[in-house]
Amino acid sequence: MSTGQHIRQQSAAPAPVAFGWRRAADAGLTFRPATDADLPFLVEVFASTRAKELAMVPWNDAEKTVFVEMQFRAQHTHYRRHHSDADWLVTMRAGEAIGRLYLERTPHEHSIIDITFLPQHRGQGLGAALLRDLQDEAAAAGKAVEIHVEKFNPAMQLYCRLGFRTEEDIGVYQRMRWNAVR
Repeated sequence: MSTGQHIRQQSAAPAPVAFGWRRAADAGLTFRPATDADLPFLVEVFASTRAKELAMVPWNDAEKTVFVEMQFRAQHTHYRRHHSDADWLVTMRAGEAIGRLYLERTPHEHSIIDITFLPQHRGQGLGAALLRDLQDEAAAAGKAVEIHVEKFNPAMQLYCRLGFRTEEDIGVYQRMRWNAVR
């Protein structure tokens, strides 16, 4: 896990902005490295992305919980194994954990492994602010931004509006890419 300048410190002087993400900071977002102590919260974030699907299955709450935790562990293990140099960040607002951002910077591109907000924080422009900052960071490095998006993800419209284009259809996912104008 990369530690760098991930946390916006609170002080009387203007605080440094994590990674230079000014729009995210202006929206009140801060970031800190995820730790093992965050795993219950990260499961909650993951579960929030599966809620509509699970509403359609005839399982009781205990069965749904076991399933979500199993799926989270599988995803978490896969992400950590295949993206070991990524930044694993908890997204904060007003001191409250509200989402996660997993970002890998490779020599050729910046890959958004995951960007998710809890439902009550969606649709407020937070994701747009953060994505624009990620695009600016990648453009400054001369790189593209890539993300895999589920085809029926409501955020698909946001990605398209911000200039991401589908590069490949991968079954349930679209591999999307944003290239800086050169």
